[in-house]
Amino acid sequence: MKKKAMPDFGAVLAGLALAFAACEGLALDSLEPVVRVDIALEAGSAASRLTIHNPGNHTWIVETSSDLSTWTTIDTLKVHNGWFQRSYDSDPLAAGRFYRARHDPAQQGLMSTLATALLLPASPFNYASPTLPASFLVRPITDQDNMPATNPTTDAGATLGRALFYDRRLSANQTISCSSCHQQAHGFSDPRPFSVGFQGGLTGRNSMGLQNARWYQRAHFFWDERANTLEDQVLEPIQNAVEMGITLPDLVTRLSAEPFYQTLFANAFGTPEVTADRISRALAQFVRSIISTRSKYDMGVAVNFSNFTAEENLGRQVFTGQVGNATCTACHGTDNFVPGNTLNNNGLENPYVDKGVGAITGRAQDEGRFKVPSLRNIELTAPYMHDGRFATLEEVVEFYNSGIVAHPNLSPPLRVNGEPGQVTPRRLNLTAAQKAALVAFLKTLTDPTIATDEKWSDPFNYGP
Repeated sequence: MKKKAMPDFGAVLAGLALAFAACEGLALDSLEPVVRVDIALEAGSAASRLTIHNPGNHTWIVETSSDLSTWTTIDTLKVHNGWFQRSYDSDPLAAGRFYRARHDPAQQGLMSTLATALLLPASPFNYASPTLPASFLVRPITDQDNMPATNPTTDAGATLGRALFYDRRLSANQTISCSSCHQQAHGFSDPRPFSVGFQGGLTGRNSMGLQNARWYQRAHFFWDERANTLEDQVLEPIQNAVEMGITLPDLVTRLSAEPFYQTLFANAFGTPEVTADRISRALAQFVRSIISTRSKYDMGVAVNFSNFTAEENLGRQVFTGQVGNATCTACHGTDNFVPGNTLNNNGLENPYVDKGVGAITGRAQDEGRFKVPSLRNIELTAPYMHDGRFATLEEVVEFYNSGIVAHPNLSPPLRVNGEPGQVTPRRLNLTAAQKAALVAFLKTLTDPTIATDEKWSDPFNYGP
């Protein structure tokens, strides 16, 4: 591959005729995408950057030559989690020479150890004992806590879960991880209406945000609650034919071959053995550790919301029904903004294209009922609803203001007077100012740290 010169640095690269990648003998899995190697000049310097995109996580030898005949090794690179990058100064990448990154099946002895594969702190992050607001330590939020006694979150367990969450080895062709559809920058949701699977297929529903999954009283997961526990849920996308497409036995074999996973499993469970049950438990521990409690709303609880603007306080009053006739808190109650032990039909359509829980139970009274996610970080998790039909919070507010559709299963808080036999959708009739205020309030639920906190970020080492 020819080295690409940036316009401002053409003189630096004078005489560099060719740089290329050679993949001699590289036996690719039939599902694995084409390996790509790029050599390019770094903007703002005379350094060059070598990037290897290789889902198979092979070892590569970087070589140089002056005559395309005799090659000298200048580096050996191990790809971690699909790609690796390294920068070089102008020397040894001198003008007038040739370069290649070569795969040699006989030189695959460089293993991914814990120190080389992951960028972890010297002392583990605190996952086991997070500092929680006082409101999270009393009922009703304590009743929503679904952490089982058989799988309490530990620092070592969540550290393992963090690596698994970001590891593309969990998909058949090693291109998709849990984080591909649950992106930290978007509140651990997907900014696309439907997520893209390992072979390019689309999921049937929008990926729900994961923060505060620990506090959901019904303790069932997915939009239709088909997973009885979080431990069950985390294994389903891995085996799904569209999403990640790998069998659990194949995944266990793949992870068992990695020395750094042997270390992580030993740290978490006492022995290096990799099992599907341990994968499930570690992933669930990491997901339950994703806790959002540092929003403007949280800061306001202790000071009676004196930190809010007038518009935000108006929105809070609309949300709680102090102004107007909104019933938001019926489905998004407590400081965690989730319901109690209820499922809801919010009148998106009639009939429902996606029947939700009704498709699982086969019961007409369950049609259109879905799990209600927390509103925390709702500003980050667009688009909205199970099918991603609403792109903005303004659209969501307008729907609840004037667009709810009559349906036999419409949840009582969304009906006029809440009468069980009545199917007249509630109309909020909010003013433009009240709708804008409600959106402003919803944005106070954004935790500015959730999208950037290192303890929940990708831990893999992709090179200096």
